[in-house]
Amino acid sequence: MSRLFRDVDGGSLCPHGSVVCIGAFDGLHLGHEALVRHAVARARVLGVPAVALSFEPLPREFFARANPPPRLTLPRDRVDGLFALGVDHLGLLRFNAILAAMSAEDFVRRVLAGRLGAREVWIGPEFRFGHRRAGDLGLLQAMGAELGFGAGEIEPVHVHGERVSSTRIREALVGGDFGRAATLLGRPYAIGGRVVRGRQLGRTLGFPTANLRFPKTPALSGIYATWVHGAGPQPWPSVSSFGTRPTVEGVEPLLEAHLFDFAGDLYGRHLQVEFVAKLRDEEKFPDLPALTAQMHHDAAEARRMLSGSPSQKPARPGAGDDRADCVPHPEYHQTAARR
Repeated sequence: MSRLFRDVDGGSLCPHGSVVCIGAFDGLHLGHEALVRHAVARARVLGVPAVALSFEPLPREFFARANPPPRLTLPRDRVDGLFALGVDHLGLLRFNAILAAMSAEDFVRRVLAGRLGAREVWIGPEFRFGHRRAGDLGLLQAMGAELGFGAGEIEPVHVHGERVSSTRIREALVGGDFGRAATLLGRPYAIGGRVVRGRQLGRTLGFPTANLRFPKTPALSGIYATWVHGAGPQPWPSVSSFGTRPTVEGVEPLLEAHLFDFAGDLYGRHLQVEFVAKLRDEEKFPDLPALTAQMHHDAAEARRMLSGSPSQKPARPGAGDDRADCVPHPEYHQTAARR
């Protein structure tokens, strides 16, 4: 039975041991998949649960609260994606001042050894953890020799000669290069969420929208040609606005998708919006008539683009065949052989 836990302290979750992987997992790209798939495979060999450890908020968000860095995915998609990759338990640890001040040694003893009974711990390239980011592969291996677990590192994943990373994906999205982003992710970039009620201004202008909240700093903003998944049996062509809606004084980022020729109630439905092409940046218009005229132009352009661009359904991470090699760091075989 899968389990989601949030706290560092508590009773033992894996009395017979576990294989643990740790990471931010923002975007769940091909590099993340390689790490998680390898940990899951090792757990199956050892006959113990596979555990993924991550944090919410992400540490870099906690330390830059005044100007948080962009996020690729919201917590729900991260949770769903990690479980889809086969993990048995997921720790989405509350990153707060207490956890930020915890030494790497305490984290290893209290969480990895104490709560999870780790038999193996896997991390991605150059991953650091603990107070002042003092924890690394070397520390894990040294403490593992004392506490009875092995530790290893996954080699970087490259696609067409480019190293896969969340930073490169964010750069691709900002530049409107959705093909490159999809290559690094292993699937088209999409944002999921539950449809909420907005101000219904779009309905009065002839452009009703399905509104998805994004309570983080998004990696992109503007007007886009999109496919909406979950509104019907097939992806639905749409034009979407993603940003803070300067003309109507929006504040929190909101993804507003106008589904062409759609009739129905989507409130409460969980949708995924797949981004195909950027039409333009967000801008402030002098009045609503000017905004409406631009919306008609955007819709026509999106229809034209989508007519020649079939949707590639953004399958959840973990669906389908393996899409990246899972290569352990060579040092693992020299120092981590505890079974």
